[in-house]
Amino acid sequence: MEILMTVSKIASTCTMGANASALEKEIGPEQFPVNEHYFGLVNFGNTCYCNSVLQALYFCRPFREKVLAYKSQPRKKENLLTCLADLFHSIATQKKKVGVIPPKKFITRLRKENELFDNYMQQDAHEFLNYLLNTIADILQEERKQEKQNGRLPNGSIDNENNNSTPDPTWVHEIFQGTLTNETRCLTCETISSKDEDFLDLSVDVEQNTSITHCLRGFSNTETLCSEYKYYCEECRSKQEAHKSGPNRGHYIAIVKSHDFWLLFDDDIVEKIDAQAIEEFYGLTSDISKNSESGYILFYQSRD
Repeated sequence: MEILMTVSKIASTCTMGANASALEKEIGPEQFPVNEHYFGLVNFGNTCYCNSVLQALYFCRPFREKVLAYKSQPRKKENLLTCLADLFHSIATQKKKVGVIPPKKFITRLRKENELFDNYMQQDAHEFLNYLLNTIADILQEERKQEKQNGRLPNGSIDNENNNSTPDPTWVHEIFQGTLTNETRCLTCETISSKDEDFLDLSVDVEQNTSITHCLRGFSNTETLCSEYKYYCEECRSKQEAHKSGPNRGHYIAIVKSHDFWLLFDDDIVEKIDAQAIEEFYGLTSDISKNSESGYILFYQSRD
């Protein structure tokens, strides 16, 4: 797997970096990707948690393409997804290649829909990401449901689904969802039971100076269920011992890989950084330095 981007948190705001024109000059006209735009986002009072996640999602190309395609559909009632689509469209259609955009409409809608974000306090980027993806999925599923109720399915058959049926997966699920299989082996009869759970992200402990493979291996280590945590074995019909395998808040920035180079998005500041500098944002703990950086949300692209 290849890491595509990260949302990091730092204990204090980064110093002012290169301005937009300097960034364009540093990349160079020959190396600047065709039809690509690098725009910082204005901070509306501790909204870096939102800005960093929005930048990461914008540079997740499959997600961006789906959001822009949604924008091109017939105008719908305003919701968080329409505001996100307007923001992405505004960035993608700018005449300039670099600059700054105020995501005011999106922030206003976010604060209107969820009281957790209706303030000027710093919020958790991971909580915001989960809320945004789940809200978008809910919107798409509700629109799909309305389309079925208002007409026929694409194959011409009448929709016979009831309200208790499982909603169809959306492109949010297609892009981000995975399946985690937990296996439990009874230590008495050796019977193995498995349970599949869908997830949009995994909370993995990232240790200093280790690889993501090592961290994932630690995530899936075998756990012994004993004492009051014994597992009820259907085969033994009793509880048995078994083996089961299976954030501080600061200032948020986003680091993305766009085409062949890396960019750091710190609200309205956008800087080009060396690939070697990426290591500085992983695995550092807050007790090392008050200004230490730590990778918080990592986006990976799966390989077949």
